[in-house]
Amino acid sequence: LEEMNYQESGNYTRVTEFVLLGLSTHPASQSALFWSLMFLYMVTLAGNGMIIFLVGVSSPLHTPMYFFLSNLSLLDLLFSTSAVPLIMVHSLQDFPTISYRSCFAQLTIRAFLVLAECFLLAIMAYDRFVAISAPLRYNLVMSSRVCAVLVLAAWMAALLLTVTPVLLLPISFCGHNTVNHFSCEVQAIFKLLCSNTTSLEVMMMVCAVTSMPVPLSFILISYLCILKAVLRIHPAEARLKAFSTCGSHLVVVTIYFGTLIYIYVRPQTKKVEDGDKIVSIFYAAVTPMLNPLIYALRNKDVKAALRRVTCGAKS
Repeated sequence: LEEMNYQESGNYTRVTEFVLLGLSTHPASQSALFWSLMFLYMVTLAGNGMIIFLVGVSSPLHTPMYFFLSNLSLLDLLFSTSAVPLIMVHSLQDFPTISYRSCFAQLTIRAFLVLAECFLLAIMAYDRFVAISAPLRYNLVMSSRVCAVLVLAAWMAALLLTVTPVLLLPISFCGHNTVNHFSCEVQAIFKLLCSNTTSLEVMMMVCAVTSMPVPLSFILISYLCILKAVLRIHPAEARLKAFSTCGSHLVVVTIYFGTLIYIYVRPQTKKVEDGDKIVSIFYAAVTPMLNPLIYALRNKDVKAALRRVTCGAKS
């Protein structure tokens, strides 16, 4: 396999395609993976699409919190679409291939969406902090203009951190083009590099520190301030109600950053384990599906908006 799909150019081998192993060594599991991903993807489309639609058509949901939630659903929808359909197609093939350009396009798009969601979750934590600590000034501080600027800043920062390493640091391969994964994951591709990876590792470390620890630290600080503000609220019922508005966001942050830390922060080895593939599937297919369920099932406003739309359709 490693001698396929590359061309000689001067003194080095130029890779033109990658071979994705996926479940090629476990053919009996390929069909089960396909139908599982099909179910998860359809639920992801329905759940996130419902959130975006309800926020758009329901005037009671035209608030900063639901504006950010609709952006989160859009990111989840795009992230799942950038990976899951391709994995489904490859799961039915033995040793599927993907072109060099398609592979890096997928890798870049997924990295951009991951970074954008990290920053957006930090913005949502700030939104909850303002809502609880300064409720009378909430509409002034989190105006429509401010919300739009914050979301645009999150998307632009993610784009900058994604494109910079790709443009500044050229990479080359040594002819090995077998990727032991379902898709073009950065860890699996990184193991095939033959060029000097020191500069790339430094750049990736800078981007990783900016994209994960900084937003996560901001979220933790925001929730410490929220906790301090909630403890000053009386009576206890009002205190519980104030903090319950943060519950869904806390669950999403825990799942999202917990998976990110497991995938990218732990020490990397030269061999891709099957456990890494399973976590990657969970990250690509399950996490985007859970977010709308977590918010919709716990949120009275979303359920009320869904009832209004449903009743209106029946009428």
